[in-house]
Amino acid sequence: MKSTVERSLPFKELVVISGKGGTGKTTITSSLSELIKNIVIADNDVDASNLHLLCHPQVIESGDFVGGEKYFIDETKCIGCGACKNLCQFNAIRINKTFTELKFTIDEMSCEGCGFCFNVCNSNAICKRDSILGKWYISKAEQGYFSHAKLGIGEENSGKLVSLVRDNARKLAEKSDSEYVLSDGPPGTGCPVISSITGVDLALIVTEPTISGVHDMKRALDLTKHFGVRTLIVVNKFDLNKDVTNQILSIAEKCNTKVIGKIPCDKSVNDSLMEGKSIVARGEGVAYKAILEFWEKLQMELK
Repeated sequence: MKSTVERSLPFKELVVISGKGGTGKTTITSSLSELIKNIVIADNDVDASNLHLLCHPQVIESGDFVGGEKYFIDETKCIGCGACKNLCQFNAIRINKTFTELKFTIDEMSCEGCGFCFNVCNSNAICKRDSILGKWYISKAEQGYFSHAKLGIGEENSGKLVSLVRDNARKLAEKSDSEYVLSDGPPGTGCPVISSITGVDLALIVTEPTISGVHDMKRALDLTKHFGVRTLIVVNKFDLNKDVTNQILSIAEKCNTKVIGKIPCDKSVNDSLMEGKSIVARGEGVAYKAILEFWEKLQMELK
């Protein structure tokens, strides 16, 4: 599938996605980070990032991710009229039982930040402040600069945080004259994945020969097609079920998408992960050899 996205950036962006979790996406990304020279790495899986476990970056800069506003009640101004509680559609306003007279408080976990209560309070008792939803980080790994983030527990707006991670990675790439930005995308096909793939040069879908793997690969293919992103496929653990692998090859052919690599099951993969290393860093096993073969093909596609 050829990309329909016009770009003028001095570097190329490659994102690894999967459609589902557990296919080996991060394992493949960590190996590519060892093979691609002069890169910036980005971990776009802000809900449950784990690429740092294999790249071991050291944080050099960090900041708060502000996503909207949250509201709170100044009890000294609250007159207990209940107007805010009666109008809140999210049941976020509760009776404050620490006072003898009737006063209210806002449950931050339930508050959606709509600001309705702020506008209806006649005593100006409701105040607002920036809502800190997570943290972003810029780090340095052996492979290069590393942009990543962590979304707070139960927080939303992960798509916006992914965009921030990508923006930081792009700035780092320009600053360091890097040739590539390599991103480990989040699983699934939701908003964070859309934020990860828009405008990239190439999306690499990592799938596996299982029923769910095939199903979610189709969804990922539909997504990249919709956004006009050039796409390649890697089948991880291809010898797990060769009939399903053949099904994947057939689907890829119908979608005019290349299967650029087939990685076999290999115990050394588990051994390398237990050691906190990528497959390439450990440098042994049939999976390692298959990744080197797939890398040779990928270099041709990136030219």
